[in-house]
Amino acid sequence: MPKTSTGFLKSLDDRIEGILNACTACGDCVSICPTLQGANIEVTDPKGIATGVLDILRDNGVGLDASRQWAAACCGTGACLTSCSYGINPRFMLSMARRVMKEDTPEEDRRVAGKEAFKGMTRGVRVLSRLQLAPDLLERLSPSSHPTLTEPPDLIFYTGCNLLKTPHIGLLCLDVLDRLDISYEVYGGPANCCGFFQLGAGDMASAGRLGFKTIERFAQTKTAEVLSWCPSCHLIFGETHLPSSEAELKAKPSFDMTMFAVYLSRHLDALQPMMTNPVNKRVALCDFAVAEEVSKGVVAILSCIPGIEVIDLGIDRIAYTLIATRSIPEHGKSMLAKSLRAAEDAGVTTLAGVYHSDHRELSAHEGAWPYEIVNFMELIGESMGITHVDLFKRLKLMQDVDAILDASQEYIDDNELDLEEVREVVLKDLLGEQFLPIDRSWH
Repeated sequence: MPKTSTGFLKSLDDRIEGILNACTACGDCVSICPTLQGANIEVTDPKGIATGVLDILRDNGVGLDASRQWAAACCGTGACLTSCSYGINPRFMLSMARRVMKEDTPEEDRRVAGKEAFKGMTRGVRVLSRLQLAPDLLERLSPSSHPTLTEPPDLIFYTGCNLLKTPHIGLLCLDVLDRLDISYEVYGGPANCCGFFQLGAGDMASAGRLGFKTIERFAQTKTAEVLSWCPSCHLIFGETHLPSSEAELKAKPSFDMTMFAVYLSRHLDALQPMMTNPVNKRVALCDFAVAEEVSKGVVAILSCIPGIEVIDLGIDRIAYTLIATRSIPEHGKSMLAKSLRAAEDAGVTTLAGVYHSDHRELSAHEGAWPYEIVNFMELIGESMGITHVDLFKRLKLMQDVDAILDASQEYIDDNELDLEEVREVVLKDLLGEQFLPIDRSWH
């Protein structure tokens, strides 16, 4: 593994140069993007805004205010991905514009900011996973080591980092893979990070080091397929790291990356005969993603479950995941409030989220609405006779740190957690992480 990310950074610069040479600033990506309306950015001149993004890339961050606002507000909708006639990925272009804009901040400050955000995430993952899992189940979902393999596994299940905060979802995924008789290795947690927090801080060198270490670990298994659970990890690897991997690693990885729900939808011929238990529920997805392959995959799977009726709430799609709307917070909160109310108006029994990050937000709202809130994997598990208790939701609905500590005492003891650290993490990462207030009167 290279000691620096020189190849990675040069590759990014070369890709930016390719954008500058290819882009005609036609404005098609601006016109199709829903983020601008959500961020209240005036779009009277799409070509001017596109030209401004090129100016940011070309002139070290100098560009139109509207262009800078667009780059900062981008919530990864992906609506732009098929809009360009010149082979450019506008989402990656905006990511690189944000990178350039952040270079106004001293490099050391960016490095420290990324490091502190990563440390905070690591602590939250470590404590919250141990508040819900006994050591043996924790080892299953987040192995401390991997065996020397005599032959490549069929695939790697890549959890990302934060799935471990809602571990029942990850355990359901593993049980389904077991039922499908698939050999796999589990990778994830902070030791196998994509570099999300470093990218967010603008510390590209550290992001590259983390991401390429993880890619090398994947490649060492000689597997042909990596199943991503986390959409952020999938996007970062797919659009930032893997296209630059040859420059950094001097070799192109031999595996493909597929989102977990997409993989299951492609194997419905094997999965459907196992989903035999009727699940008599009227289900709506709380899904803002324009990543249609994932959304369509989830709907296709749920539609095969006996008894389930899937309802489309008709909410606009604007992001790659609910939590990504935090870049346009007022619009994101409004969309979520509309979704919760639309589900009630539609008379659903169940509101199902797609991703773990969405579940951390949605689960707290269950007590305020006349339907249950679950992750879609719980419905698949119910149809297959697989159950893992959603302790995250149970704890979050308590809304009281002392009650949470009392209810978790067995796990605190079994995992030898420090009580004061647990209290701090519960206040910050469990109760404190709430995008839309739970109280309906605030919606």
